[in-house]
Amino acid sequence: MNRPTTDLDISSPQIYMDEETLGENFRKLRQDNPVVWVEQNGYRPFWAITKNADIREISRRNDIFINAPRLTLIPEDIEDNIIKTQGSRTAMTRHLLDMDDPEHRAYRNITQKWFNGPALRQLEDRMDSLATEYVDRLCAIGGECDFAEEIASEYPLTMITSILGLPETDNGLVKRLTQEIFGAQDPEVQRSGDFGLAAVFEFFGYLTKIMEERRERPRDDLFSVIVNAKINDAPMPDTDALSYAMLVATAGHDTTSSTLSGGMHAFANNPDQLELLNSDPSLAASAAQESFRWATPVKHFLRTATEDFELRGQMIKAGEAVCLMYYSANRDEDEFESPDHFDITRKPNRHLAFGFGVHHCLGRVLSEMEVVAFFSKLSGRLNRLEMSGTPQALLTNHTGGFKSLPISYGMAPAE
Repeated sequence: MNRPTTDLDISSPQIYMDEETLGENFRKLRQDNPVVWVEQNGYRPFWAITKNADIREISRRNDIFINAPRLTLIPEDIEDNIIKTQGSRTAMTRHLLDMDDPEHRAYRNITQKWFNGPALRQLEDRMDSLATEYVDRLCAIGGECDFAEEIASEYPLTMITSILGLPETDNGLVKRLTQEIFGAQDPEVQRSGDFGLAAVFEFFGYLTKIMEERRERPRDDLFSVIVNAKINDAPMPDTDALSYAMLVATAGHDTTSSTLSGGMHAFANNPDQLELLNSDPSLAASAAQESFRWATPVKHFLRTATEDFELRGQMIKAGEAVCLMYYSANRDEDEFESPDHFDITRKPNRHLAFGFGVHHCLGRVLSEMEVVAFFSKLSGRLNRLEMSGTPQALLTNHTGGFKSLPISYGMAPAE
């Protein structure tokens, strides 16, 4: 059986800077070759999965498609260098994203109750207060700001560090290290060209001191839960504990930040949607879901087949990687009417911004609550919004959004 292949770029960081071309490339593949073999751009070969329904199917079959050993599209030469210098791709860190069941389930259960509805409802007052604070800050800044830098990156960061019990005075450090890790492909963000290695080591050094404190004197915070957890009646290894905490600290705010910025950018380009939100605060929830779909902060994840599997007439062989293209899935014409239109009334909205199946994002409910709270407080107050400069997106093919979003706006004072 001949494998369909493509010369269309859907994997390089550069193509994600050109959303029009990227969108057209994915449209062609969804129509002509939704399951396609990719050998290009200096990456190890993989199957690109571009349809929403197909990604759901593979995600359901986590007995066949596993996370190990490849998780993201890393250039082959960098991947080889990491393996050469560190011993393996996961030698530095070992967290939930690297694990498969039953280990994955055991580790996920450690913090599951902190990220479900009942536990998070106890944080609603804190979240409501923070959302109000940052909308008021937007008003106080007065007319122009870099929304990505001054608002979107700060609000969810403060929320997740308070849940972890990290000092708020350390927010600047956590933010910088997060940007360097997720900006591993962006030369403007990377300080040493080492694909984020130095940032990971610095983060581990910072967290190690706090881990030692929490083991001696546990507190009622998520960091204490993680570093004092047991797996199979044995203490969680230090590397696993530090990796777990770092994952929560970084992903726990960065993807929400990207969604807030992506949503504001969409509102600036679609003033009719902003008018809808201003006229009906109850649309904050559906506006949040549409912003997640629109921004899709996590562009892809890889899985590896453990046995042969046929999908849309293509035989995926055991040992081959499949790339779940969430960005494409969230623009799938078979799933969404007018997918290239930002529509805050869209229902249903079966987007895959949080993944699907057993590996769906642990912090989904928290992130949803944060974005809904912010849009709820913004509704009725933001009466003018436009771009005041050129937005700058993070150079990445995996996780990220705008690193700069200059806006000009008008706001009504709080009643």
